[in-house]
Amino acid sequence: MTQTEINKRFFDMLERSTFSQSDEDLLRRAFEYANEHHINQKRKNGDPYITHPVEVAFLLCEMGMDTDTIAAGILHDVVEDTDASYSDIKSRFGNQVAMLVDGVTKLTHLPYETKEEEEMENLRKMFMAMAQDIRVIIIKLLDRLHNMRTLEFMKPEKQREISFETMMIYAPIAHRLGMNKVKVELEDISISYLDPIGCEEIMNYLESSAEERSSFLSTIIKKISERLAQSNIQCKVEGRVKHLYGIYRKIYMQYKDISEVYDIYAVRVIVNTINDCYNVLGIVHDLFRPMPGRFKDYI
Repeated sequence: MTQTEINKRFFDMLERSTFSQSDEDLLRRAFEYANEHHINQKRKNGDPYITHPVEVAFLLCEMGMDTDTIAAGILHDVVEDTDASYSDIKSRFGNQVAMLVDGVTKLTHLPYETKEEEEMENLRKMFMAMAQDIRVIIIKLLDRLHNMRTLEFMKPEKQREISFETMMIYAPIAHRLGMNKVKVELEDISISYLDPIGCEEIMNYLESSAEERSSFLSTIIKKISERLAQSNIQCKVEGRVKHLYGIYRKIYMQYKDISEVYDIYAVRVIVNTINDCYNVLGIVHDLFRPMPGRFKDYI
């Protein structure tokens, strides 16, 4: 990625939200400061290091985070990796941004020597307790997400180590915070490095029947949508194939063949009221016969 491409990526981010003039000025100054301090640093793939904080900021912007958090995303590595100081960040960008950057820096230094599950739970608790502001953890999660997206440039042993750490620490925290899209992507990337052969088998199976699966889902969604429209229920019907790690877990942790995994597909009906939930449930039971022992009813 060239500096011109990095600049364009940053300005694309600015155009995605309706930042005030003062907010835009803060983000521009943060970008210039981070760019200057990371100027001679490279990532493992050879890109200028500034690509990473810009991508983290872009992810924060997509999540609708506030300007201080996005600015902290741009600056999150300058104290740890350059000669920039906390006091300088504070004087230039204010208390909030400095506090967030300092929080991310401290979380980076958590020890991960032991891999025992009990110790991992302690680390997750420490992770949560150390962050005075939940935004610190959100920045750290998106920092890890972008690093996972570029993990292919690391050595194999480092890939496995980081993937295990991500699966044990970061994905569960994303789950606890309700950041499901982040959790799913962290899990899927992690398992692809921890068991590439098993994941390849699943991907090959899914790709071999991709057209059939798409047609099947479309038929189900259409059938449900038409029936609910007849019942005057306002709703949104969505369909998807379960994510890689979800399928992997059922096959390799429950010792099943992929043909025995019944919930590869998911259809979601989003409605306005709890009463509508049960109305939809009745209609779906009328359309499709529930499998004995497989149906769960809870709110």
